[in-house]
Amino acid sequence: MKVFVGITGASGVIYGIKVLELLRRADVEIHLSISRTAERVIRLETDYDVGYVKSLAHYVWDENDLTAPPASGSFGIDAVAIVPCSTKTLAAVAHGITHNLIVRAAEVGLKERKRVVLVVRESPLSLVHIKNMELATLAGAVVMPAAPGFYTRPKNLDELVTTFAGRVLDALGIRHDFTPRWRGANPP
Repeated sequence: MKVFVGITGASGVIYGIKVLELLRRADVEIHLSISRTAERVIRLETDYDVGYVKSLAHYVWDENDLTAPPASGSFGIDAVAIVPCSTKTLAAVAHGITHNLIVRAAEVGLKERKRVVLVVRESPLSLVHIKNMELATLAGAVVMPAAPGFYTRPKNLDELVTTFAGRVLDALGIRHDFTPRWRGANPP
């Protein structure tokens, strides 16, 4: 399976990093593009080195390279995840404004009827954000706000982020056992 991951400059880049780590464990071919702003946010919000984040992918593409293989449907990407997805990127995807490779990969995923997951990280949401989420959903994307669950009773930030990243893999259609599953209020 080939998955394109875009990391944009919204807060919450840790989710993108964790998704990359889990995809690597799932033995998925990873194509990555990190926006310039996301590189700055990685340095601001985490202790991760941008070089380490890039090393998690099999292929790293410049965000401005619209000639990169993931820019074409004939390349055969199976799924696209933008984690986190800034509201600027959400708007571009919703309106088909291809200003960089991250948006183009999502556009290709939508036109090829592949899974496209947009992990929007913004709060509160304006009506413009909600309408853009609606348009992206109508186009076939899965809009997944960065809203972690607490039913697993995470003991630390890493457990919380990992559980949400596992849900992203679920949305991409990747089977895994990296995170706990809800078993009901009274499991057997």
